[in-house]
Order: sequence, then C-alpha cells, then structure tokens
Amino acid sequence: MPLLKREDPARLPLKPGTAGTSYVYKGAGVAATASRSFCAGGVPSLSYQELKELKKTNVLHIDVRERSEIDRFGKIPESVNIPLGELVEALQMDPVKFKEQYNQKMPSKSDPVVFSCLSGTRSKKAIGFATSLGFNRVQQYAGGFEDWIKHEPPEKK
Repeated sequence: MPLLKREDPARLPLKPGTAGTSYVYKGAGVAATASRSFCAGGVPSLSYQELKELKKTNVLHIDVRERSEIDRFGKIPESVNIPLGELVEALQMDPVKFKEQYNQKMPSKSDPVVFSCLSGTRSKKAIGFATSLGFNRVQQYAGGFEDWIKHEPPEKK
C-alpha cells in the first residue's frame, strides 16, 4: 500500500524527527489515515474498531501465533493461522498450494494484508518479513488477540 506523506502541525510527534507527519494509505478498500498509533519503524497499528471495519473489505488477516495457541485460546474471526515460522515460505508458495493449505486465496504483493499475534511482537516481525518479500500493503493489529478478547469473544476451533 503506497504511503503518501503529508505535513500536519496538529499531529503529535510519532518518533524523533517526524513531528507533525502523518501517513495516508491509498488503495482499494483502505482509505485510512494512520497517524494515531504507530509501532516502531512507522508501521501503522490498527485499533480494534479499524480492524472490524477493514475486515468488511477484501483484506487477508493472518494470525501468526502458533497453532497450539489457536487450539487452546481461539482466534479472531475470519483470520487465517500461519505461524510466524512458516510465514516466509507461505508467502512464496504456489497459489494453488497456498489455497489447499490455508483455505484462502494467496495474496498478491499489492493485496491488503493485516497481521496479528498475541500482543504485537510477532506481527511486527511478520510485517518485516512480508515487506522484504515485496508486499506493500501490510498493516498490523498490534493489540492482537489480547486486545480483541477485551471487545468480543474469540472464535473457537
């Protein structure tokens, strides 16, 4: 997702040297200004409500927690589980094999993808992996599963 930089003096500093800078995501199904909450490296962090709205579009939501965590605690509805240790390989799979293994269409490098985990650490790593593979419309739900269950119950397997 291309980032368009714009200056807005009313914004709080996001990190040293970026005072007043916000980023606007431009693309189908995603038209959100992502200045409210950034994690390290300028990756926008979606709120619970923003994720709920985004899930109404064609976004692929990947939960990078381990399968044992999903089995034990449940998952965010409509997310697909691809453990972090499998992510790089999965994002390079043949689309037919990806569909067979994860029951989802393989995302193209320009498709919107949201990563989540338990609380944001692994999803931040997932963003780095995906970006290094050329995916350019990636975001994270940094609050992760811990935040989701504060708002609604998880989907049990």
